Amino acid sequence: MSASFNRTPLGQQLPDFPWDTIADIKAKAAQHPDGLIDLSVGTPVDAVDPSIQLALAENGSAPGYPQTAGTPELRSAIVTALERRYNAAGLSEQCVLPVVGTKEAIAWLPTTLGVRGSEATVVIPEVAYPTYEVGAMIAGAEVVRSDEPVEGANLVFLNSPSNPTGRVRTIDEMRRWVEFARETGAIIASDECYMGLHWSAQPVSILDPRVTDGDNTNLLCLQSLSKTSNLASYRAGFIAGDEDLIQELLLARKHAGLMVPGPVQHAMVAALAADTHEQLQRLTYANRRAVMLKALLAAGFAIDDSEAGLYLWARREETNTSREIMLWLAERGILAAPGDFYGPAGEGYVRIALTATDAHIAAAAERLAV
Repeated sequence: MSASFNRTPLGQQLPDFPWDTIADIKAKAAQHPDGLIDLSVGTPVDAVDPSIQLALAENGSAPGYPQTAGTPELRSAIVTALERRYNAAGLSEQCVLPVVGTKEAIAWLPTTLGVRGSEATVVIPEVAYPTYEVGAMIAGAEVVRSDEPVEGANLVFLNSPSNPTGRVRTIDEMRRWVEFARETGAIIASDECYMGLHWSAQPVSILDPRVTDGDNTNLLCLQSLSKTSNLASYRAGFIAGDEDLIQELLLARKHAGLMVPGPVQHAMVAALAADTHEQLQRLTYANRRAVMLKALLAAGFAIDDSEAGLYLWARREETNTSREIMLWLAERGILAAPGDFYGPAGEGYVRIALTATDAHIAAAAERLAV
């Protein structure tokens, strides 16, 4: 007879899934006579550009396993796009790695980098995308929330432009973190998936030579095509930076079978090769942002940060908690994301997404005026 074994499923060791905690508020918003307008999730609603769809379809018959490292064409396209779009430098095809969406990559990054166990420390922003904390918990590492360098940190997640706040870090702020990496050996993982959606401030990549002085040691950037190219359903992202770290990740991901599907790799090449569709999508979000910003201000909201990205970081002077604001919006049939999803410092805010159709954005603006 085998020995008894007490196990705790991984899911039970993690926090409640955030969106499960607002099911009651969503149900209340859905009772609005004209239906629910869901502004809680940053999921694209606009069509994928035809050139990307064509690349996917033309390669849909490929039967073999794809390369974990990505095809040479994809790796070249990633390097070229990072240089052209975000002034990244010091990259070769061995310094980039496609991933099955950046959420997956973030969740497993501490584990695949070997930042594991109670002696390891992962630093995440005070107000942060929840998956940074989840990734550290999966690895069994200590999680510290801080916007300042932390002694003993092994891995630091940065996020500029920030989800949820839309705050953009300056070149000097980014340089400070690079100096911290140089001094301590900590790895800096910069989540830059909103880089292409800037409004009142210009984001800078962790791989920009104005930040690095041309040395990418211990630096990684994570980029996604979900937001700017509407490829959330394709699960198309990539990591770039320190060649040694990229090769470590490649080896671990090869063993784990973490491969971007072959047709998606071809679609990524098409998405990275041209910028027009991204520029048009940015204009669409700019128009939606203008409508929502005006309506929220008129309804008594204050908007903080929100310099870039897909969200407005909003609060109301008359309403003290995130959940109270959520209920106020739900009465008007609007669902947002509560700021407390993103850490204790997010209390009192809601994150309002711009990822809804023009018609739904216009309708939300009308409801806010009532």
